[in-house]
Amino acid sequence: MFLNLSAATFGIALMLAAPGLAQAEDVPEAAPPPAPYAKVSDLVALPDFLPGLGTLFVDPATLPAGPFLGYDRDGKLAATIFMTPIEDLQGGTSYNDLAVGSNDVSSVDIYYNAGHPGVEKPHAHVVLFHGADAKARLAE
Repeated sequence: MFLNLSAATFGIALMLAAPGLAQAEDVPEAAPPPAPYAKVSDLVALPDFLPGLGTLFVDPATLPAGPFLGYDRDGKLAATIFMTPIEDLQGGTSYNDLAVGSNDVSSVDIYYNAGHPGVEKPHAHVVLFHGADAKARLAE
């Protein structure tokens, strides 16, 4: 079961990171992005800034997967995050043609999350970092 989940999640990350497979949305490099994006901390009980993810914005219609746009403390786009429920992946749900905040993807992290306000079910975080220094900008 874990192997299948890992393969599915890895496949999503490869699709998103491969040039030409996912199109960048027309989102500003500086926060806040325009409607329909909303600040996640205004929608659910989460801090304004989450270390490792940044200040998050999401179009509520795209929940739970997203994309979530993560901005650093200076308001610069640093990451696109997808939160894909484990139960959905195990059930065969595909997340196709997910948009990314920027085509500049320097690295991808994938990890398990047991759930939190806004995406309560256990899920995988697929984090696409935009720029070589993006992780450092989101670290604190």
